[in-house]
Amino acid sequence: MSRFLTLGFFILGALAGCSSSPVLAPAPDAPTVAQPEPAPSGDVVVRGRARWVPARWSDLPGWDADRTAEIWPALLRGCERPAAGWAATCAEARRSAPADDAAARSWLQGRLQPYRVESLEGSDRGLITGYFEPLIEASRTARGPFQVPVYAPPADLGSRKPYWTRQQIDTLPAAQAALRGRELAWLADPLSLLTLQIQGSGRLQLTEPDGSQRLVRMAFAGHNDQPYKSVGRWLIEQGELRADQASWPGIRAWVQLNPQRVNELLWANPRVVFFREEPLADPTAGPRGAQSVALTPGRSVAIDPTSIPYGSVLWLDTTEPLSSTTLRRIVMAQDTGSAITGAVRVDYFWGWGEAAEQQAGRMKQPLRAWVLVPRS
Repeated sequence: MSRFLTLGFFILGALAGCSSSPVLAPAPDAPTVAQPEPAPSGDVVVRGRARWVPARWSDLPGWDADRTAEIWPALLRGCERPAAGWAATCAEARRSAPADDAAARSWLQGRLQPYRVESLEGSDRGLITGYFEPLIEASRTARGPFQVPVYAPPADLGSRKPYWTRQQIDTLPAAQAALRGRELAWLADPLSLLTLQIQGSGRLQLTEPDGSQRLVRMAFAGHNDQPYKSVGRWLIEQGELRADQASWPGIRAWVQLNPQRVNELLWANPRVVFFREEPLADPTAGPRGAQSVALTPGRSVAIDPTSIPYGSVLWLDTTEPLSSTTLRRIVMAQDTGSAITGAVRVDYFWGWGEAAEQQAGRMKQPLRAWVLVPRS
């Protein structure tokens, strides 16, 4: 989505189309004697801002507790555009369908080597945030409360760099004239439009002129080349919110108390994102990420592609928002974002809808991460 992403964490339609694939046998019930894991092999890899340090599987906290088989749909989507060195492993993955989590773990351990991700200075501590795909009511025409336009890219976008700011688009007749006729839909809330623009895509429950409704996706189609400024940071600098209050729920609560200052808040972020409309053929699939594959709720993340390539498999060790509950799971690197920079830096795709928005808006947790690489 290269933006800025529920059916919970579950992967819907998980193994559709795989009925003809061989099923990996579950782990046998017979008792086995645990063998000491050999020392990790391989060299330290330096990639972009990151160092990858060989690790043991036993170094991955909670590795045996994840619902590992749930990664398969996201893995197969990632294999549509495999990372370098993944072609053979992806071919095997397409022929396989793990019968359970233990079988999936066994398959992965037999083919991949874990590497701890560190900064170039040797720190393995980083940050995880969350994103989501907004679900917003909209109208095809301006009517009643629906007066906030969602724009397609204007015809003169490429000839004016940078393009008009958010405030100029809202106030200058010349800017408004350039965007006239580019309205894709109309929203009832300007903050919903800002959310849509920050996330980079969203679902609209769209009412057509004949009264019929349909669910469509608004996908990222460009922006005005103005800098992105956080409205949460602006509220902190204005003394309106503390840092621990500047989440999306906190920002919405502030807007309800200060409706006369909404434009002031919005204009603090000059960047405007433009969209294209796409049919929502599969409601269980997320938007396309920067890897150009559909994102999977709870199993797709955005990364810094200079440090971790798209299509990589990662193990995350963090916690859930505002909670000490651990969040340890296998995910796919399938997206990026302008704020996602650094070695141990991940943005976690929660999915869509109100629950996803609540979780994503509050997520800002410490993180450790491992990248799982095909054995040579």
